[in-house]
Amino acid sequence: MKWAFKYSLLPVMIIGRNEQQLSEQTAMEEDLSSHTDFVGDGSVDLRGRSVRRAHTGRWKASIFIIGVEIAERLAYAGILSNMVTYLTDILHESTATAAKNVNAWSGVASMLPFVGAFVADSYFGRYRTIAASSVIYLLGLILVTLSASLRSLHHPWIFFFSIYLVALGQGGHKPCLQAFGADQFEDGDPVEKKYKSSFFNYWYWGICFGTLLGVTVLLYIQDNVGWGLGFGIPAVTMVIALFTFLCGTRFYRHKLPDGSPLTRIVHVFVATFHKWNVSSPLQEEKKVAAAAESEGLMLGSRRQYLPTDQFKFLDKATVEDELDYECKTTTRNWRLCSVQDVEEVKAVLGLSPIWMSCLTFGIVFSQSATFFTKQGATMDRKIGKDFEIPPASLQSFIDLSIILLLPVYDRIFVPIARNWTGNERGITLLQRIGTGLFISFLSMIVAALTEIRRIKAAKDNGLIDMPKATIPLSISLLLPQYILFGIADVFTMVGMQEYFYDQMPDSMKSMGIAVYLSVLGIGSFLSSILISVIEKLSCRNKGGCWFANNLNKAHLDYYYWFLASLSAINLCMYMFLANRYKYRYAQNNIFYQEESCKDRTLLAS
Repeated sequence: MKWAFKYSLLPVMIIGRNEQQLSEQTAMEEDLSSHTDFVGDGSVDLRGRSVRRAHTGRWKASIFIIGVEIAERLAYAGILSNMVTYLTDILHESTATAAKNVNAWSGVASMLPFVGAFVADSYFGRYRTIAASSVIYLLGLILVTLSASLRSLHHPWIFFFSIYLVALGQGGHKPCLQAFGADQFEDGDPVEKKYKSSFFNYWYWGICFGTLLGVTVLLYIQDNVGWGLGFGIPAVTMVIALFTFLCGTRFYRHKLPDGSPLTRIVHVFVATFHKWNVSSPLQEEKKVAAAAESEGLMLGSRRQYLPTDQFKFLDKATVEDELDYECKTTTRNWRLCSVQDVEEVKAVLGLSPIWMSCLTFGIVFSQSATFFTKQGATMDRKIGKDFEIPPASLQSFIDLSIILLLPVYDRIFVPIARNWTGNERGITLLQRIGTGLFISFLSMIVAALTEIRRIKAAKDNGLIDMPKATIPLSISLLLPQYILFGIADVFTMVGMQEYFYDQMPDSMKSMGIAVYLSVLGIGSFLSSILISVIEKLSCRNKGGCWFANNLNKAHLDYYYWFLASLSAINLCMYMFLANRYKYRYAQNNIFYQEESCKDRTLLAS
């Protein structure tokens, strides 16, 4: 029970904090921080010069970046949130086809960040990648606007080309901007390290604020004024975002690209294959080798990992044999790797189980923009006599919940939890993610029960065969499932962002954000596959198709129960994996006083 409580985590914390002690501690940390004038993590300005701590980074830089994200999310929400309605009402696709197309596009948009992150981490750097991808993003938004406004361009292929161009731009923009924002805070500084944890909370607050504007103002314009204007405003907003980003240039700290991380990963596996028959080095030998690397190699802004016992077979790549001396004149010896490179690969591999256990959350997350919206379209959406709520605008309650709860989490929950647990984040990153997974499981139960009530109301009022008739049931009944989504996001989404950024090696920080985004992308793909498979299987049975165009005859409640069961199984798997996970901590320098670096063993081949 103690183990389950630790990671399902819904504790009630009642321990207060001593404000005077906290302020004294912060004052001491700020005094310590001011002793070093220059940033000590290898950050430079746009011209490659060292940067001063007082004049760059921190909130003065990140406020521009959060502002850019607010504008970009408004634009993105204006495209995604009502896309299913545009596809069914304007392009005349079926509900199932539209849902699959939305999930497919959302999946591609969430996977393309791997490309943008690779380019940024390897070659161009985050700043230049953000600027270039913003231009591509803007071109896509302009084409979307023209395809909806001009009859001569009113073709499905033009619309899909436009939105996939938006996805390409977002692929470079999204992972790099968030990693760039986190780069403005130095891990080696005690004050800035605390600020960085808060940055992830307020970053997601900015995402939700922009999305809230998109799913309220823009959706109302699209449904009641016109699609041309509804898509045009996001294009103008993206222009503002690009201008805002460039305005903050003189305040930014930059991390120089460190070459292709994929090459280093492949190198480790190739070297391990060459040394497969060599015995793995002992832990003390790895420490000596790591110390030698720390003294003899220039790692730039890459902090060095302590040697670990995980994935011990990879340690064979660090063992020198006689054949390695013949390769020392070549640019890269594919038979031998540094301890640093091996430990970075171990860090990436160690993230894989947690990443896989978060995919079910991505499947559940994708429901709010598809079937939840179609449910709302069948219900009573009127407020007063004349005003009618756009069904997709209920997604705003997810963002509204997050906007209200994130400051409470950061300013109240974290300090109280910190005093109780001793953890600087209040609770661990994996505990935070696990709490959100549990709440998302509850949201699917609530969604299933609500759908049962909606179908019953349709039967009681003789509306089963009237798909366009309004069921006399208030759309407000859908609010609990949306609000639970918002609460789950406060824990899981923000937790995943910080977890994958924090635990990814320094040379792959953008890739860490891309890994987090891929949870949503692959979740959307899996949701699309599930819909296709279930649609084919259920339509063969006499019980009726689960995703019939007439939602009154469909069985979305069955689908929600299925997702709830899947979430419960996944949560159990996650708790097991989280309990076994060991956090990896890097440091700027490693020293071992007991052994000489010259004691490294040379093994015969």
